[in-house]
Amino acid sequence: MPNAPHLAQGWTVDAIALVGPTASGKTAAALAIAKHWPIEIISIDSALVYRGMDIGTAKPNTEELTHVQHHLIDIRDPLHAYSAAEFARDATVLMTGIRARGKLPLLVGGTMLYLKALRDGIDDLPTAQPALRAEIEQQALAAGWPAMHAELAKIDAITAARLAPNDAQRISRALEVWRVSGKALSQWFAEGEATRAAQPALNMPLLSLEPINRAWLHARIAQRFDVMLAGGFLAEVRALRSRGDLHIDLPSIRCVGYRQAWELLDAAEAAGAPPESILPQLHELGVAATRQLAKRQLTWLRGMDERIVIPCDASDALAQTLTAVQRFTAAAL
Repeated sequence: MPNAPHLAQGWTVDAIALVGPTASGKTAAALAIAKHWPIEIISIDSALVYRGMDIGTAKPNTEELTHVQHHLIDIRDPLHAYSAAEFARDATVLMTGIRARGKLPLLVGGTMLYLKALRDGIDDLPTAQPALRAEIEQQALAAGWPAMHAELAKIDAITAARLAPNDAQRISRALEVWRVSGKALSQWFAEGEATRAAQPALNMPLLSLEPINRAWLHARIAQRFDVMLAGGFLAEVRALRSRGDLHIDLPSIRCVGYRQAWELLDAAEAAGAPPESILPQLHELGVAATRQLAKRQLTWLRGMDERIVIPCDASDALAQTLTAVQRFTAAAL
């Protein structure tokens, strides 16, 4: 399969997405693709955005990162969240730049909400305001959520009509959006729909690495978690804890593996046990949580009927992946 010095002329796709559950071989496949075509990789992974979280996220190593240009990796401190709306916006800008350089944007990862936001659009609502949310909850504690629902009906009848009077979470969010922006939540949604309708559809084939035999994936997950523990995952989590400004309610620390390690270390500290004592239980809980993540990812993928499924546990999975990529780039080669 020949290398292509330039892909701009005769472009047939905006990008290609290589997706699949965790441990399905996406990184290795992406690096193989880079040997045949001039690509730049855009990560679709909500954990890889965080600096200092390398081992537990199976982040590409230095050699892999230098072999081909990667984007949206190590762009956030773990203290700060990164939203699906931000991803969609950033990935769109990146794809334009990559194509302008005559290369193929290859989006790789398994955070399906990010992928959905990019393909279908998402309402870029105001970010959460913890202080304001606490204020609303205090008011609800005094007046009751039906009274807060009545307040919402005065400013946003459309949203209030679809919410039950005791739907605390959604009523709180709708009031928060109004107080932050002066714009009703229903108006944000309507404007978002109008914007998406005016945008051209994104031509992005989906190549999905999915196992025929789920046991194959489970074995890979367990093996990879063993490698993480041997590589110093526990020390990585302890380093994050030692900062003093991170906590378990942050999106970064809720990432699979990190959350389990954090909770177990909390329990070990309370019991006066050494950190290393949690390793057997961390392996058990970490593998179980990763399997659940893979199950959720596969459920998302099965809802995408247009995807091209490549059996990642097949002996020729890599060859099938390269053939699929070649088909979509043939007109540009």
